[in-house]
Amino acid sequence: MTSELQESFSRVRDEVGKAVVGQDGAVSGLIVTLLAEGHALLEGVPGVAKTLLVRALSHALSLETTRVQFTPDLMPGDITGSLVYDTKAGEFEFREGPVFTNILLADEINRTPPKTQSALLEAMEERQVSADGVTRPLPQPFLVAATMNPVEYEGTYTLPEAQLDRFLMKLTLDLPQRDTEIEVLTRHANGFSPRDLRAAGVTAVLGATELAAAQAAVRAVQVRPDVLAYIVDLARGTRDSPSVKIGVSPRGSTALLAASKAWAWLTGFDHITPDHVQAMALPVMRHRLQLRPEAELEGVDADGILRSVLQQVRVPI
Repeated sequence: MTSELQESFSRVRDEVGKAVVGQDGAVSGLIVTLLAEGHALLEGVPGVAKTLLVRALSHALSLETTRVQFTPDLMPGDITGSLVYDTKAGEFEFREGPVFTNILLADEINRTPPKTQSALLEAMEERQVSADGVTRPLPQPFLVAATMNPVEYEGTYTLPEAQLDRFLMKLTLDLPQRDTEIEVLTRHANGFSPRDLRAAGVTAVLGATELAAAQAAVRAVQVRPDVLAYIVDLARGTRDSPSVKIGVSPRGSTALLAASKAWAWLTGFDHITPDHVQAMALPVMRHRLQLRPEAELEGVDADGILRSVLQQVRVPI
């Protein structure tokens, strides 16, 4: 059963590939995030298929998806829902917001103020929404896939640290290579429309039941004590870096463990190796570092610091 599920996720990648050319790392990252029961932040300039990637993945997994365009005037209740007065019943009733779905596509999340961004904190952490003293559970599975433009773009807000820490991964989508971009244009010239995934041939491979079984299998992946210590040492190494003001917290360590389990399972292992940890370190940790201003002025970035930490920390045999 396990091997069949693992093979099915390879087919999911193939289905997503019918709509999205390249971006293999982001596709794998999103699948890992789902399996680890986390949330993903996708960063890239406009037009690199961030939204299309999420839509194609949800289509291949037959999951309900709701898209919210984050704008400066978006209010917290526009996401979570709000109490509405029913004139016929003569009482207030709760009207569910778009967060009550399997995959919430939070498009351009950093174009709305921090107050509205923070409305997602309870939903992301507790998988529930509280309103008027009543707690309402969210559907399962539940994933927030948030897209964002680089922070130097006009009209963007910095995401609060507490919000960033709730994302399991930050995946970066770069501009495509020349050959990849030619393939994109070739598909469009042949009639591909990103608005019609069925016409593109993207079909559902799995559903919520199979995904839940895969998530259970991921939780059962084993980890040796020395590999656990390796994860802790990597997190502590970021805190000791002279370029870092705030390093990876214990929440970040547990996130790296969860992602490493998912990646190990996807690649056919029933236990974590240091290679799995190293493969997940950058996407899991990059958004959890706060650099010192002088380091940023010198052109130091989070990925460079993490690569240095990976080289310095002793790897268990």
